[in-house]
Amino acid sequence: MTQVTADQDELPGALLPISRKSAGHVIVDTLAAHGIKRAHVVPGESFLDVLDGLHGSSIETIVCRHEGGATYMAEADGKMNQLPGIAMVTRGPGAANAHVGLHTAWQDSTPMVLFVGLIPFAHRDREAFQEFDIKAWFDTGAKRVMVLDHAARASEIVAEALFAAMSGRPGPVVVGLPEDVIRQQIPADIHPPIPVATGGMTTVDAAALADALGAASKPLFVTGGNDWTQEGADQLTRWLEKHHIPAAAEWRTEGTIPFDSPSYVGPIGYGRPRPTYDLLEETDLLVFVGTVPGDVITDGFLCRQDWSKKNFLVTIDPSLRGRSGPVSYQIVAKPDVFVRDLTKIELPVKDEWKSWTAKMRAEQVAFAALPPATPSDGPARMDTLMANLVPTLPHDAMITLGAGEHTNWAHRYFPTQRYASMISARNGSMGYSVPSAIAASLEYPGRRVVTIAGDGEFLMNGQELATAAQYGATPLVVVMDNQEYGTIRTHQERHYPERVSGTQLKNPEFALMAQAFGGFGIKVERDAEIPAAITAALRAIDEDRVFALIHVVVEQRVKAY
Repeated sequence: MTQVTADQDELPGALLPISRKSAGHVIVDTLAAHGIKRAHVVPGESFLDVLDGLHGSSIETIVCRHEGGATYMAEADGKMNQLPGIAMVTRGPGAANAHVGLHTAWQDSTPMVLFVGLIPFAHRDREAFQEFDIKAWFDTGAKRVMVLDHAARASEIVAEALFAAMSGRPGPVVVGLPEDVIRQQIPADIHPPIPVATGGMTTVDAAALADALGAASKPLFVTGGNDWTQEGADQLTRWLEKHHIPAAAEWRTEGTIPFDSPSYVGPIGYGRPRPTYDLLEETDLLVFVGTVPGDVITDGFLCRQDWSKKNFLVTIDPSLRGRSGPVSYQIVAKPDVFVRDLTKIELPVKDEWKSWTAKMRAEQVAFAALPPATPSDGPARMDTLMANLVPTLPHDAMITLGAGEHTNWAHRYFPTQRYASMISARNGSMGYSVPSAIAASLEYPGRRVVTIAGDGEFLMNGQELATAAQYGATPLVVVMDNQEYGTIRTHQERHYPERVSGTQLKNPEFALMAQAFGGFGIKVERDAEIPAAITAALRAIDEDRVFALIHVVVEQRVKAY
């Protein structure tokens, strides 16, 4: 065996027995062995040894321009995959900037692991440069916060972090990496993956659900969360269609049941064909799968609060965190496992189910019908853009969204046909659109990825277009420019009418920004310009293999519904 002398704290590169590596390198090796394909990074001197471990590894290192963008990309990665998304940032300011993505992962139940470089162990509690208390900062917004104080446990802690992010209700985990500890040489053994329990329906559970469905005249399933697979989504769709039972989608999770399914009756939450309140009160059995009736679904914990109502909650989280209203029965299972068992339940189809489903489906079809594609003679309109864009979309097209009224055009018109074809921030976090679109394009380079960003939201993380250009991501970015924070203005007009304050914007030339970042950019001010702009943007993506941005200048106070 080749040997050299080296102090334990020296950086790797000095010759050592091949059975030993630095803790930072073992961290990378463990991530790779557990199937992680990508890490979203804003580099810092506090975790240089991990960066060195990424050099030449099978894990693709995506260097981002802001920690918020990096954690948003990692969070989106966690939504699209069964494994957690991975972000790596440095101490103090870097960790502070990363918090926005962590909150998104917490409220959206997304598996994610955030690695944070820390000051050297020996400098702790001395007000060292960029020192902060990682547990005090993150303990209330993460499932676990762990610090690698013993180098020999590096692989074990990575395995524990991935397990914690995926087990039970998924969510974010934070791992602190003291810079001197990760340089220490340790045995290079890799901790194996820890199996995640998936639950399932017992015979008692299945009988209870079958009885409840048999007694119901107007049942309604609600799908949500990020813990599905395409196979599970397909199986549930077939079972619902066979039994003529309707399903709605939790706000910003459309696509689990396809847009064109006769059982799909639209999104539930903020904005839908009819008020959520009416729908929730009318149905006599709600079955939530992968989610619970929380704030948005229940219109601020107001709808469906009568404890005589029947709600079946299917979630792997026994604590039912975030739910409100009645709980008639809980089934502890991940969605795919529940659906596997659900398909064994055979029920006679009731005529009431057929008419109930057909009625709501007709409302959804009318709501989602595209507006006229022929442009008007006036200013640019998002209706016209959607009417011309949607017919060009392939079956597996994806949409990513941040927060704001601009997202409602996608909720209404975008044809989500597959699981995870809508990647969005259900915690209402702005700035998510561009990073999530980049993550989706990198994960699925052959798919059409579209994002609709508001003018206020775009400038929160629009700089990540540099990341798109660097790594070949090719999303279509639509920036709806109405020169205001539209959602806040709506609330303002409701509570303080005709007293506009703090919501108005003066914007740059977004199309020129796109060009400066290395992509295609075009500005549209008149409705008649929209069809040609879409054609040019899609051509740039498909032929030039660059991202494209359409800057659509619209009138204020024009809404999707």
